[in-house]
Amino acid sequence: MKKYLTAFLLFQLLLGITGCDRPKCDNSNPIFESNTPDSKLYKDELVRQLTIIDDQELTYWLQKYEDRNGEESLYFNIQGDGLCAILHLTVKNWNKLEDVRDRNGVGRRGAEFTNLEFEINQDSTTTQFIYQTYDRLID
Repeated sequence: MKKYLTAFLLFQLLLGITGCDRPKCDNSNPIFESNTPDSKLYKDELVRQLTIIDDQELTYWLQKYEDRNGEESLYFNIQGDGLCAILHLTVKNWNKLEDVRDRNGVGRRGAEFTNLEFEINQDSTTTQFIYQTYDRLID
């Protein structure tokens, strides 16, 4: 009996480790390939892609937290419907993200955020994705 319990617990552990991984995606967009996610060119291309993609097909996976000169942001792997990119999300309102902020993203990296909502502010010099809210965090 003990042998079966040990095997079951190992199976559960392996399932838990692999269950949190995001699906593999391959980027074929040369703009995403040759620019950084915080560059205007990359962000403008992401805006363009988001206008032609069904947003119900998108998934968001937390990559990292960053505090650059007092401006806090989160980076998400965004993928689905042929898109494989990184979303550089400026966070001004930490509503529902307090734990992520307090721990600088540690413990939540790789977590999926469902129905991540953000505002897009774009002009000739800057493009920003600004966090609004999300429905659920799947860790």
